[in-house]
Amino acid sequence: MNEYLKQQKNNMLQLLEKLVNIDSCSNDRDGVNQIGDIMTTHFTKLGLQINRYKNELYGDHLKFHSRTAKASPSILIIAHMDTVFEKGTAANRPFRIDDDKKRAYGPGVIDMKSSLVSVYYAMKALKECNSDAFHEVEILLTSDEEVGSLTSRAIIEETAITKKFVLVMEPARKNGAIVSARRGKGHFTLEVIGKAAHSGIEPERGRSAIEELAHKIIQLHELTDEEAGIHVNVGLIEGGTSVNTISDHAQAEIDVRFKNQEQGKVIERQIKQISSHSEVDGTKIVIDGEINRPPMEKTDQTERLLRIIKKVGDDLQLSIIDTETGGGSDASFPAALGIPTVDGLGPVGGNAHREDEYLELDSFIPRTLLLAHVIEKLVFKMKKI
Repeated sequence: MNEYLKQQKNNMLQLLEKLVNIDSCSNDRDGVNQIGDIMTTHFTKLGLQINRYKNELYGDHLKFHSRTAKASPSILIIAHMDTVFEKGTAANRPFRIDDDKKRAYGPGVIDMKSSLVSVYYAMKALKECNSDAFHEVEILLTSDEEVGSLTSRAIIEETAITKKFVLVMEPARKNGAIVSARRGKGHFTLEVIGKAAHSGIEPERGRSAIEELAHKIIQLHELTDEEAGIHVNVGLIEGGTSVNTISDHAQAEIDVRFKNQEQGKVIERQIKQISSHSEVDGTKIVIDGEINRPPMEKTDQTERLLRIIKKVGDDLQLSIIDTETGGGSDASFPAALGIPTVDGLGPVGGNAHREDEYLELDSFIPRTLLLAHVIEKLVFKMKKI
């Protein structure tokens, strides 16, 4: 399998170039479906069965599994096909390779089109080597991860609940670390309704929505507890109509991050409590939003899965470390169901969502090998139980 994948490097790069040069922003349904069609062509050539989840809002979600599997596969691999880059980006800065830096560049090259290639070639290697592990894998490719997995979450949870392990293909960190824990995430919108008045002629008749919002911003930020891993950030505000008018409307967008599920419940209650009363008489507050990603907590089950992955890495002469991150991903959903889940199993790269996003070319084959051998090792472990 090792030699086979080493011989596939040029083919892998050709497929990666093809994917990167197709715009697939989350709101570009046709572009995402183009990526899906390419992956469908490749996976069906391996003999995999496809389930297509039609989606009118974003691209279709795709699920692949062996046609000859005798039972439900034990391992779920999750990857997403959408990017954050708007239509036209690929034409302006297409896929390119910098041989001096040994890096590939282009929109979505590391987040996560190289992971799509990696998953395909890991499965291809298992098939070529007649590995029984090939039949123990189900692959879910989603279309809306970058916008919060609004239409894919239920599919992810429904698919993951029957699995013994979930491997998520977000890229490895810049230092090669895989991800064993992620903070949970919430998004709230706080709206303040006041009363307009001329600030020079009759200010006493006004009720400032901006003043009320200022009180709320301070109270919300005071919920932050960095030591506990809790962070509340009012990242966007707007309000008012003119400088000489008492504002009758103001609004804030609030981002919440937390380490465990209990913290999420507490933070949600605290935000609603803060929003339940006004400091400025005559103003009204409306709060909307929710905790939309549970945390991916590092459990004993996660630790056992990590040990297997690290042992495979040692066998391949890859030093694998794990880390925690504040960013969200689809790994949170199966982890919250109690399924052993590890993320960051894609190739190594960095600067995701930026113009200088890159893939470390020297990681492409080794990380694909790691994935293939981890699948084999997990299947071997299950057979011994």
